[in-house]
Amino acid sequence: MSLSSRTLNRFMGLGYAAWKEARMYLQNLLSAAKATLRDDATLRKRAFTPQASATMHLPATIGDYTDFYSSRPHATNVGIMFRGKENALMPNWLHLPVGYHGRASSVVVSGTPIRRPVGQLCPDETKPPVHGASKLLDFELEMAFFVGPGNKLGEPIPINKAHEHIFGMVLMNDWSARDIQKWEYIPLGPFLGKSFGTTISPWVVPMEALMPFTLPNPVQDPKPLPYLCHEEPYTFDINLFVALKGEGMNQPATICRSNFKHMYWTMKQQLAHHTVNGCNLQPGDLLASGTISGPNPENFGSMLELSWRGTKVVDLGNGQTRKFLQDGDEVIITGYCLGNGYRVGFGQCTGKVLPAPSLL
Repeated sequence: MSLSSRTLNRFMGLGYAAWKEARMYLQNLLSAAKATLRDDATLRKRAFTPQASATMHLPATIGDYTDFYSSRPHATNVGIMFRGKENALMPNWLHLPVGYHGRASSVVVSGTPIRRPVGQLCPDETKPPVHGASKLLDFELEMAFFVGPGNKLGEPIPINKAHEHIFGMVLMNDWSARDIQKWEYIPLGPFLGKSFGTTISPWVVPMEALMPFTLPNPVQDPKPLPYLCHEEPYTFDINLFVALKGEGMNQPATICRSNFKHMYWTMKQQLAHHTVNGCNLQPGDLLASGTISGPNPENFGSMLELSWRGTKVVDLGNGQTRKFLQDGDEVIITGYCLGNGYRVGFGQCTGKVLPAPSLL
């Protein structure tokens, strides 16, 4: 009955044994050797919807959404821009997976347009702030995982059990208004600069499908506290791409090539840290990676980094360049794992920028 629901929340909450059983059943049913669907056109018509006529929805009702900040190259780049090379990483960054609580109500499915946000800006620090549309709109290349079974309030999830609570992964674009964010974020962190929209892909790739693509975990120095330590590989080789299609462009231009393997903190560590204080998670909660940047400029997962805070232009070809996103720009995030003769894809995570609403 859990799979007959309009969302996957109930199924996510059943746990690994149920996930595995359902996956094996579907693999068998869809195999070339199984006659049930293969030889029954009427049943196939009932079971399948043509992709061109399908409307995609959010895979789960998202009760809570948390965004981490777990790519060391990204955190270092941003730190250098705003604090200098000597103070690039904050003192806590190498000791815990830094995160903040996002806005679940504005998480939308791929293909949903995103309106340019309006808020308070302070472009000239010698003058009072102004009310206006963001001029420094950005994307952030991210991935996120859905929580499976939750935990009771006051009962942390130990790291050796964390994998049992991780259902599967999606692509994410954490849209960001850099000028709104810059003025508002001290001392409590992001607010209106983030909460106007977050896009995810509709297809959730279960963790079991990703296990063939595990890599050794990154070396962490200093060694984290015991509650964050685990030896089992839980870093994944997932190729990620960001393309941008501006108005008047026939084809999108790929502006970022990165990989999920560049994460410093693993999903197990993120989950264990999130619950170490007794915070209760629920099936369908969404936990995001933070911007996934790699060591080289082509791996930078945001316009903030690609344009180095607006000091460089990003060439889109056909005479178009960008420092930040313009109205009409479409951002297209894709990703896949490459196996021996096969690949596991995540589909697309897309969104087009609409003009800001009229100012009040």
